[in-house]
Amino acid sequence: MSNHQNEMLAKAETLTEALPYLQRYAGKTFVVKYGGHAMGDAGLAQDFANDIVLLKAVGINPVVVHGGGPQIGAMLKTMGVESEFIDGLRVTDKKTAEIAEMVLSGAINKELVGWITKAGGRAMGISGKDGNFVTAEKLRRTAKDPDSNIERIVDLGFVGEPVEVDRRIIDTISEAGMIPVIAPIGNGRDGHTYNINADTMAGAVAAALGASRLFLLTDVKGVLDKDGELLSDLDPHKIEALKEDGTIKGGMIPKVETCVNAVHKGVDAAVILDGRLPHAMLMEMFTDSGVGTLIHKE
Repeated sequence: MSNHQNEMLAKAETLTEALPYLQRYAGKTFVVKYGGHAMGDAGLAQDFANDIVLLKAVGINPVVVHGGGPQIGAMLKTMGVESEFIDGLRVTDKKTAEIAEMVLSGAINKELVGWITKAGGRAMGISGKDGNFVTAEKLRRTAKDPDSNIERIVDLGFVGEPVEVDRRIIDTISEAGMIPVIAPIGNGRDGHTYNINADTMAGAVAAALGASRLFLLTDVKGVLDKDGELLSDLDPHKIEALKEDGTIKGGMIPKVETCVNAVHKGVDAAVILDGRLPHAMLMEMFTDSGVGTLIHKE
């Protein structure tokens, strides 16, 4: 048997084993943030699309929210637009916002819809602007001046955060048998268009839908302890302790805060896991300890 045939057989066995576990969630909603380097790998993208179609087939309502930071960066470089980051967030002037919307709502969104279609599903690509689905407001950030040590307000430009999510458009798409694929762009009450962090967008959508699971697919295994070992089960109290002792730091802080916020607002549980692992969501659902970090109520 060839390597390709072995690989296909292993995938079939994985999916078959997953079915009884997934069927327990029939009628529930899974919100999945898809991003990171997995988006640039055609094989992983097709695996992801296959898994999303499988979830829909067993009666789960998957909702996909995608990122696109590297792709936006590449387009900005091509067009000669310089980027500046503060606390991991891109400072977004009007030109950058226009390019971000073009890349997110256009190229990436429709490519992902195409992958799901190729896998046998029916997907509809939208952004938060469609049907006034997500209302955003300008994100406010403060930072300490390195010279004076005084807190100052940082202007990130057209970077927003969701303040209102109208779930009706997602319910309509899901009830029609389609899979919503959402670009993290929103309308501001001030009439401007805002670029929204994809993790934040996914958390807000999951809370509005009362999702059973929020999955954040990223480029690391999950939350790691100081020895680099995966922490598979956390609650808000444990997370606060890990932040205080420096175990959770840097870019992982906003991810866990998104998960905690979603859980506080009614999501059953959130999971941070490695999107580069084939069938990561399915492995999380039907293995005893999971393959990522599960965050739940205390």
